[in-house]
Amino acid sequence: MAIQVVVPHIRHRHTEVDGVRVFYRESLPAVGGDDAPVLLLLHGFPSASHQFRRLMDALGAHFRIVAPDYPGFGHSDVPGSSTTGGPFTYTFDRLADITEGFVRQLGLSRFVMYVFDFGAPVGFRLATRHPEWIAGLVVQNGNAYEEGLSPQARDFIALRPEQPGAADTVRSLLTLPATRGQYEGGTADPELVAPDGWTLDQHFLDLPGRTQPQLDLAFDYHSNVALYPRWQEWLRTHTPPALIVWGTGDMFFPEPGARAYLRDLPDAELHLFGTGHFALEDHLPQIAPLVAGFVDRAWAAADRPGEARGIRVR
Repeated sequence: MAIQVVVPHIRHRHTEVDGVRVFYRESLPAVGGDDAPVLLLLHGFPSASHQFRRLMDALGAHFRIVAPDYPGFGHSDVPGSSTTGGPFTYTFDRLADITEGFVRQLGLSRFVMYVFDFGAPVGFRLATRHPEWIAGLVVQNGNAYEEGLSPQARDFIALRPEQPGAADTVRSLLTLPATRGQYEGGTADPELVAPDGWTLDQHFLDLPGRTQPQLDLAFDYHSNVALYPRWQEWLRTHTPPALIVWGTGDMFFPEPGARAYLRDLPDAELHLFGTGHFALEDHLPQIAPLVAGFVDRAWAAADRPGEARGIRVR
């Protein structure tokens, strides 16, 4: 019996947004063509779009999947920080500006948005600016609630650049042990976590000019917490179809942050996994089918907002 294998073509491209050359990956679906559902993947710290390579291989034959690198990350430009006299201000507002321009540049007028870690503050800014763009929401360890912040996360958010030792504390998170720990921490079987992800992340972190953007964003993270009430109001008002998949061993964003979404989105699907922050690394076989089924349902139900979706907790 022949085994049918459908492997997507993934394009690796650049486009310019506000003078910044933005790198992105894009799948070319074999099924559905131009009418295929669109999935926008927003990466986290300290990674880039490469964190979604396996997910794109799993689903890219069926969906048009677009995954950009933010300025200062991955293969995108790293303009000099305004903190040190450069032209670019590394704040989450500015990352959202570039992502918004990127979406316009590609003509994405409707998509399911997958938000992870830093992708949540970037994505929720995008959603509150353009609710008409959002056909559905996949949240994977991307926080929007106070109870979703661990003590370690709260200490990090409280850092300010003028505090003695604050910059050194942030720099300690940009080291290889810290990067590897984010991938392997909370996992039941570290052998399922390929070393490629944290090795590539560290490669980019160690390149010249990369440290200051990360310092700037670390000291701006408190701006996200200040916007939590606005994002929660958006969720209650627009009630997007939502799938929440969460690694419960996340050292930054613990399980209560996942369950908190159900207050504002009682019809969301919630799936909990016994793993850490980068849940796709060791739970892709479980998560990819959930994402695929959800994207199909959300895309088909865009004109039927009252359709029940049900809560499933695992």
